[in-house]
Amino acid sequence: MSPKFLTGLAGIAADYDAFLLDLWGVVHNGHMPYPGVLECMAKLRANGKPLILVSNAPRTNDHVIAFLRNIGVERTDYDQILTSGDITREVLTWREHPFLKDNGEAFYQIGAVRDKGLEDGLGYTRVHSVDAADFLICTGLVDDETEIPEDYRSLLMEGLSRDLPMLCANPDLMVMRGTTTHYCAGAIAALYAEMGGRVELFGKPYPEVYRQAIKKLGVKASRILAVGDSMRTDIKGAHAAGIDSVLVSGGIHAEEWGLQPGQIPTKDQMNTVTEQYGIAPNYVIGHMVW
Repeated sequence: MSPKFLTGLAGIAADYDAFLLDLWGVVHNGHMPYPGVLECMAKLRANGKPLILVSNAPRTNDHVIAFLRNIGVERTDYDQILTSGDITREVLTWREHPFLKDNGEAFYQIGAVRDKGLEDGLGYTRVHSVDAADFLICTGLVDDETEIPEDYRSLLMEGLSRDLPMLCANPDLMVMRGTTTHYCAGAIAALYAEMGGRVELFGKPYPEVYRQAIKKLGVKASRILAVGDSMRTDIKGAHAAGIDSVLVSGGIHAEEWGLQPGQIPTKDQMNTVTEQYGIAPNYVIGHMVW
């Protein structure tokens, strides 16, 4: 089925009872909200449509709420929020995951200083040497402005030599910040897996985050519309969960398609990407506007 191209959500909003929104690439670009997105969110909520923000941010939702407020997205602009960091923290709390059960409590974290809070108060010990670790937590690159995953190969070799498992708190490979792309934790996890390391990823497109989002919204999956900018995570995950989806072309795919802000891809470009991923969104929109 070919997706329908939209200029705004007004014409289809009445067909759904709730909305699941990606953050980076849909609501904001890493620096500020996209033009028209806050108005669109307000229109949806004014019409009784609850909004849950579902993000692959490797931090718990309280840290993401603070970040959003700093860039102009207030807590009153949405109903709920769920992050891959939240899912990762649940796994750390539960302690029954095969990577954690009957294992030690010392972990080495790969990621920036801002990626914090996952283990707070849970009794784990963060160590600063791979040799002292029982497992790895990957939240991203220490400096995603300048580094690439290959910079971590020697560190990953240390982990592999000790057969350390890795919990990845952000499955995204790359993210848009302004008009440039930056590597995410998923790219490091992919390299570790390619090298032979044991990896578990949490967040979109994996089922648990959608199960929790559906439960929080309290409506059937078929009555939810997911809005995302990544075929690999947002659209794939929604499709697997039985949720209709809108692909925002102004996000992560804009650079590969050579699109200007708000521009939609051609039918040929969409056909190529749907063939590549084996799935198609129900709709395509330049940016999330009303």
